[in-house]
Amino acid sequence: MKIAAFLLFLLTVRLAVSQPFYDKQTVQTVEIFFAQANWDALLDNLAQTTEDYLLADSVRINGTVFDSVGVKYKGNSSYNANNNKNPLHINLDWVHSDADYQGYTEVKLQNLYKDPSMIREVLSYTVLENYMDCPKANFANVYINGTLRGLYSSAESIDDKFNTDHYYDHKGSFFKCNPIGGAGPFGGTSPDLKYLGADSTLYANGYELKSTYGWTDLVDLINTLNNNFSSIEDKLDLDRAIWMLAFNNVLVNLDSYSGSFRQNYYLYRDLNQRFVPTVWDLNMSFNGFPGGSGSEPGSASLDPLSNINSNNHPLIKKIFNNPMYQRMYMAHVRTMLQEMFASNWYLNQANALRNTINAHVQADPFKFYTYTQYQNSLTTAVSGGGPGGGSIPGIQTFMNDRVTYFNSNANYLLVAPSITAFSASNPTPAFNEPFTINATVSNETSVYLGYRTSHQLRFTRVPMFDDGNHGDGAAGDHIYGANVIANGPSFEYYLYVDNNSAGIFSPARAEHEFHTLDLNIPAPTAGQVQLNEAMADNDLTHDDPYGESNDWVELLNTTSSALDLSGYFLSDDPANPVKWTIPSNTVLLPNSYLIVWTDNDLHQITGLHANFKLGASGDYLSLSNGQTVLDQVTIPALLTDQSYARCPESGLIFDVAQPTFEAMNNCVSGLEDEEFFGNIYPNPFSDYVIFEVPQASLIEVFDINGKLLYQTRCNQGLCQWSTENLKPGMYVARIQVSDELSRSIKLIKG
Repeated sequence: MKIAAFLLFLLTVRLAVSQPFYDKQTVQTVEIFFAQANWDALLDNLAQTTEDYLLADSVRINGTVFDSVGVKYKGNSSYNANNNKNPLHINLDWVHSDADYQGYTEVKLQNLYKDPSMIREVLSYTVLENYMDCPKANFANVYINGTLRGLYSSAESIDDKFNTDHYYDHKGSFFKCNPIGGAGPFGGTSPDLKYLGADSTLYANGYELKSTYGWTDLVDLINTLNNNFSSIEDKLDLDRAIWMLAFNNVLVNLDSYSGSFRQNYYLYRDLNQRFVPTVWDLNMSFNGFPGGSGSEPGSASLDPLSNINSNNHPLIKKIFNNPMYQRMYMAHVRTMLQEMFASNWYLNQANALRNTINAHVQADPFKFYTYTQYQNSLTTAVSGGGPGGGSIPGIQTFMNDRVTYFNSNANYLLVAPSITAFSASNPTPAFNEPFTINATVSNETSVYLGYRTSHQLRFTRVPMFDDGNHGDGAAGDHIYGANVIANGPSFEYYLYVDNNSAGIFSPARAEHEFHTLDLNIPAPTAGQVQLNEAMADNDLTHDDPYGESNDWVELLNTTSSALDLSGYFLSDDPANPVKWTIPSNTVLLPNSYLIVWTDNDLHQITGLHANFKLGASGDYLSLSNGQTVLDQVTIPALLTDQSYARCPESGLIFDVAQPTFEAMNNCVSGLEDEEFFGNIYPNPFSDYVIFEVPQASLIEVFDINGKLLYQTRCNQGLCQWSTENLKPGMYVARIQVSDELSRSIKLIKG
């Protein structure tokens, strides 16, 4: 019996570890252990003074233990020193910089304040994730010093990891858009995006800088929004901003930019030099916030164009007063309302969440509402804490009323065009091949194509034509065309069609979702892609997209054609050449480099991260197609920040080198001038070559196939090699001073 129980325990632990931390079907377990018996008073004191962390002896997440962890109370209205259950912010790497759980270093836990349903936040993110990048969210039971504090919602922190996962790096300007002094009449400047002047200090109380720089970029965005709106799409990801506003309105989420406090969002300036908004703090969604909308109270009849003339909401005012952007916004409103609420999709999700947490709600000793109120929370309002001090509505009842309201709203009922067909003249274009996208529509005034040739780029939106000159058939037949070129590693696109009343997207969730074409890009054959350089002990050369100094491998496309590496393999084990599979849609552009991080960190999704690490004391590396090893190299012991590279590039000889990340190899290690390594001349040569070395060195010469042709030990001074019988062509000479220091030089015999 004990053996069976032990095996069940092991199985439970394995399942817990294997479950994603934000899996919505699993309630996580977070246990916090403080040495101090008065931990609550200490946390309260920090929350009311420095807002710093209290050191916890350890934190255990689903059985995984972390020692020396930072913990603090967080929140504004949801925090109260008299609460037995306050929101928590856990910083796993506060002391140990390499501590993380499934890649996450921060855990943010909300106490389900002002929410008798207990699911408002998680359900809201479940809706929003279909339309824009947003935090993952689920639930966790929290224990402190062995005592259950209750059920919390757990929402992913918007931090460097989040930005890198979704916006592909972490180095851009980054702001949390919440008043520094807290929201409300006694708070600081609102993060409302109003232009206050060119002096960045005027904005310091309304926006919290989370990066090392960025005020100039933020002021530039705000100035463009207010004073040069025609250029706004160069400064702001407008589509995601429109999705944010549509979400806030449909769900009557007024503790947001759309409400009276204009807060609870983040701005990150991405690789395209545009700020991207990210929604945050949804515990009072579904009309649970008492702040109103700024011009009218929150209710099921909140107008979709609420605040259209509000000077306190310049983002809303500018977008809604632009006819095309307003039509795009209403298209997103229709999509969200129809897909999520008119269909009752959200209700199925709500019931699934309730099934997951039901027993945990019953067991929660410090919940803010009774279990009966929780059971009835989809249909029954609870008095106190709602809009204007009224009641918190039942979610289902409220959204039924919201759907009914929209179905009689004049702007919602405007008739959009129809898209009956769309296609590409070549559904599998080759790299750099021109082709045409066509769309068949009706009831239209304008038709647009949005497209990009790499997933990390912004979409370019261009008009489509029905003039008979753009691969569109006959003029005036309602078939539109746009000519494009597949000049990148991918091709992603969407359509937007509108008339003077309304607009429509295809796919409906664009730009978050899009159509794709499978480009006809060949796989490489032997020699076309080479292992070009390897770094086995990286400290200062180059960080990965997450800011970590991990080791890396550089591949080189030696051809003038794009090549598809999808399904090929890298390995550090000669007995297992298929150890790590290169992901699908990995395209290496002509004569370009590709970096693979050998960090064994598969939780990181931006960039390519292999499931092995290279050893600084020496290792092996291979590239394979699954049947044949196409390239391989044995890497010697390397010093920190030394690489092992082809010298010269595209040749057959590897040598210790100075690292050249995504650049032509520099095959000089250490001092790179002639004073240290000497010189070889004449070059080009004819009948002889002279090696001039300032110290004893090994001289080797190879042909382009790597065959050793000449080797000598040259003492300080001059050595001469007779080359009368050598055929014209390219050769590689290597001067090796020691095992770690060498220099390779291309030689040409004319």
